[in-house]
Amino acid sequence: MKVVYYGNYPEFYEIGRVELMRERGFPYAELEAMGIQMPIIEMHTKYIGSALYDELIEIETTVHERDKGVRIRFDYNIYNEAEKIINQGYTILCCIDAETRRPVRIPERIWTSLGL
Repeated sequence: MKVVYYGNYPEFYEIGRVELMRERGFPYAELEAMGIQMPIIEMHTKYIGSALYDELIEIETTVHERDKGVRIRFDYNIYNEAEKIINQGYTILCCIDAETRRPVRIPERIWTSLGL
């Protein structure tokens, strides 16, 4: 088929999210050092086209608004080599204490690094 397996798109979202945080000066390792984890609690995916084997894709990841609580939403657009959008989606993550597994407020430093 030469088409990338549909189940890979959530992994692409993770790559986009991790790279966005790293580019903004807040790598996930720093979160873990603070005793914080951010599991996904909701995900939506819209398949518009297909990525092909060995095709380079671009993952555009954005955060549009600040939540006052424990959640953060990342939006994704994935483009193929022809710069056509092939996938859109979002994930909502919840900030939790790594030991207690209880929700905690998102650190101000995350919002600042994201420009929000």
